[in-house]
Amino acid sequence: MKTIDARLYEPKDKHNKIFELFFSLNVGESMMLINDHDPKPLYYQFAIEYPETFDWVYQTKGPEIYEIMITKTNTVSSKVS
Repeated sequence: MKTIDARLYEPKDKHNKIFELFFSLNVGESMMLINDHDPKPLYYQFAIEYPETFDWVYQTKGPEIYEIMITKTNTVSSKVS
């Protein structure tokens, strides 16, 4: 399983880095996203731009750290917004 710690990136780069890792996954593979706040805007971006291609499961839900297991469930084209 791959892991990305979003806390290590500048805010302007976070989503692109997360999507780059997601696109590198094979269908059925998962990644762990670590963040210092609830990444709900990212979830909505996934849901709008790449519906039916991922599962999103909180492993740890704050208040200081959020860990989300994101699993690629279907093929997706690798465009980055």
